[in-house]
Amino acid sequence: MAGSEERDGYARRRAGPRWLGRVPPALCLLVLFLLFLPAFSNTFVQQQIFGWSFVLGLIALSLMFLAGYGGMVSLVQMSVAACAAYMIAIFGQSAVADISLGWPWWLYLPMALTIATVFGTLSGALAVRTEGIYTIMITLAIASAFFYFTRQNYTLFNGFSGFNAVRPPPVFGVDWSAATPFYYLSLALASLAYCAVLYVSRSPFGLALQGVRDNPRRMAALGFNVPAHRIAAYAFASFIAAIAGVLLVWLNGQISPGTAGVGPVIDILVIAVVGGLAHPIGPFIGALIYVLLRTFALDVLAGVGLDPQRFQLLIGLGFLAIVFFSPDGVLELWQRWRTRLRQAEDS
Repeated sequence: MAGSEERDGYARRRAGPRWLGRVPPALCLLVLFLLFLPAFSNTFVQQQIFGWSFVLGLIALSLMFLAGYGGMVSLVQMSVAACAAYMIAIFGQSAVADISLGWPWWLYLPMALTIATVFGTLSGALAVRTEGIYTIMITLAIASAFFYFTRQNYTLFNGFSGFNAVRPPPVFGVDWSAATPFYYLSLALASLAYCAVLYVSRSPFGLALQGVRDNPRRMAALGFNVPAHRIAAYAFASFIAAIAGVLLVWLNGQISPGTAGVGPVIDILVIAVVGGLAHPIGPFIGALIYVLLRTFALDVLAGVGLDPQRFQLLIGLGFLAIVFFSPDGVLELWQRWRTRLRQAEDS
């Protein structure tokens, strides 16, 4: 018996860790593709396609966490990201030397993340006692107020012009505004946020939040503080959006009120819905689709003889098509395809 157990243990050690067998091959291929993408792509693909996709995907991920796990559709997430971007420009360095304070990065970076997270948390505290359309309206009102305030305030936000020449600090001697370093920075932060959302969703807090989503009255009767769980969810989601805001201003090199306008606010909702609200990978899929449509829609429309300025029409049609055939986004289409494939194999 002892010899048999030793042989079994040796066989298990030879087979490798158990978790390795549970990793889908498609995920391994995706990780390898993303890690080695700069080796076979140009700076445009790295920064303007995947860099933008990671940034927008992070903001949509914060919305997905609130809507998918908490049942709260918040339209203030883009404003939270813009708030973090503004704080980077105000506390850091920019071309508007009269307003920017020029603090060191190790001081202005946590300050910007903290202020943006507090802004998103307070916005959530105003909306957590509402549901459905009322939550959407309250968060949309906050986003609109933030847009008009930044546009009309010249003392702190420099009004319509905003801030330009906002550059990331050369930490470790690396120029993070370059295409390849920024790509890996945004990839790393997006991966960490993705893993964090997965971990939180399976933690006791995440399970309680999903219970609050499904039946808040029963959860309250069981002794759970429903408003506190929802506010904590807003704080977590706001921190993710704040990280995206820092990447956003470093990618653009500028921040202005138009970044947090009603159009971009709705775009984040579109990205989250197109990708799917059932899993954290959905926002990144929706962001990639959105960026590809926004980038190449002008060429497609010009090729068929239409006005290139109507590229939003093509994006809207793509959104309607996906939602019409799959209310839960691209992820539902993927699940349907996998189900049909299994049925075909079984038959």
